[in-house]
Amino acid sequence: MVIVDTTIWIDYFNGVRTFQTDWLDAQLVRQRLGLTDLILCEVLQGVRDDRQWQQLRRDLLKFEIFETGGISLAMAAAQNYRMLRRQGLTVRTTIDSLIATLCLLNGYELLHNDRDYDAFEHALGLKVIHP
Repeated sequence: MVIVDTTIWIDYFNGVRTFQTDWLDAQLVRQRLGLTDLILCEVLQGVRDDRQWQQLRRDLLKFEIFETGGISLAMAAAQNYRMLRRQGLTVRTTIDSLIATLCLLNGYELLHNDRDYDAFEHALGLKVIHP
């Protein structure tokens, strides 16, 4: 399973070509892809046009959506955040901590373009797609 981060979906739907969006385009029918409920929220909240919002919603709901709520994930994400802080690494958002921890706990890979995940990759072993 590859979780596709908000950074990639936004670029992809805006037609921005990067190594990551090219990989996503090539793998849409080849890989098992998913996103979290938080990623779904982040992507959809930025859409201003109602018709585009409806279409994007339909497109994204075709993928597996993982819920990021719950006490055990919250506690694990907090522990990971604290472990990174002790190593002098700061993650800017709680959402990124939750997404990275979900991937770590389930052995999922992450496709992203966000430096906050670098700490999780290098210090905690987060599996990242590097196209």
